[in-house]
Amino acid sequence: MAALPHQLAGACLTCPSLSSTRVSRKTWAHNKHSQKSYVVRAAVTAPGVGVSTAETRERARLKEMFEEAYERCRTAPMQGVAFNVEDFHTAIQEYDFNSEIGTKVTGTVFNTDANGALVDITAKSSAYLPTREVCIYDVKHVKDAGIVNGLREEFIIIGENSNDDSLILSLRSIQYDLAWERCRQLQAEDVVVKGKVVGANKGGVVALVEGLRGFVPFSQISTKSPAEELIDKDIPLKFVEVDEEQSRLVLSNRKAMADSQAQLGIGSVLIGTVQSLKPYGAFIDIGGINGLLHVSQISHDRVSDIATVLQPGDALKVMILSHDRERGRVSLSTKKLEPTPGDMIRNPKLVFEKAEEMAQTFRQRIAQAEAMARADMLRFQPESGLTLSSDGILGPLSSDLPPEGLDLGGDISPAED
Repeated sequence: MAALPHQLAGACLTCPSLSSTRVSRKTWAHNKHSQKSYVVRAAVTAPGVGVSTAETRERARLKEMFEEAYERCRTAPMQGVAFNVEDFHTAIQEYDFNSEIGTKVTGTVFNTDANGALVDITAKSSAYLPTREVCIYDVKHVKDAGIVNGLREEFIIIGENSNDDSLILSLRSIQYDLAWERCRQLQAEDVVVKGKVVGANKGGVVALVEGLRGFVPFSQISTKSPAEELIDKDIPLKFVEVDEEQSRLVLSNRKAMADSQAQLGIGSVLIGTVQSLKPYGAFIDIGGINGLLHVSQISHDRVSDIATVLQPGDALKVMILSHDRERGRVSLSTKKLEPTPGDMIRNPKLVFEKAEEMAQTFRQRIAQAEAMARADMLRFQPESGLTLSSDGILGPLSSDLPPEGLDLGGDISPAED
């Protein structure tokens, strides 16, 4: 029994106090919660070992594929590829072009406005075609020169826009080159062309031919009209000098008129344009020469009002009746071209269709009349030693005709007073 208090005292000494016991309980609870959290985290993170293993296998598989692809590229780079080296160089040549000034490129118009047009020339940026470079003639809008979306044309590079490095194109320069080439060809052929007078100075007038401005000296103008009266009129011209390098184009109206007048033979059929109407007839422009179609030479039927048959600007076929070179007068006729009298009034189209045929008939009648006139003359001039057959052919005197001629006075009674 004596030992019992001693043991109890020892027990009290070794047992923790109440407060300490409470702390211990809290600590125990915390430790217990930590153990549970550890168990939960362990349960959650434990499968991660499998995920890492799957990623490792995937990376290994991709590495193996990459190594195989690398080996194929190293040993057989073009295996299974339809696009070879030659195709590559061809593609480069097709889409790579020289952008230097003066280079010709082909492009497609895809946008237009009042200032110009955007053109796709397969460059890094689109090119621009200003309105002033659209045509050799002055136009207000690109559409006036036929520039529309979708148009594919050849252009020439004339500059570069410093703001966006886009190229500036021109059609005008190409057309100028073609115009000079055309003028050289026309000069070689020595043909007559029409030129519109657009200006004048002290030495002559300026005429527009094939889109180029040419100079016509006063010495080479056949008309005596003042230069101001020729403005905006079309005159016949021939080329005297064509020099593209010096931009020198000299023309002559006098040479063109000389050639035109040489073709004005009696009975010739020409195409003319009615210039003006007068009470006595109509003035017709035939290749730069004004001829008079008198009212009496319009039709076999009477024409009381010329305006009912002709109007200024009408195109028609006329025949040359006479040509006074000294006075510069040409008389014309449509009356002689009528298949039936009055056709010029009722059916002028038929008159123009039959013009050459009727003119041929007119020329034959003129030839017969001249032959008869020569025959009559030869009958009274046997000393010429020539005679005219019934066919109108000149030849030597026949044996049945005495050299001294015919005595035409014996059988003819003297004329009465």
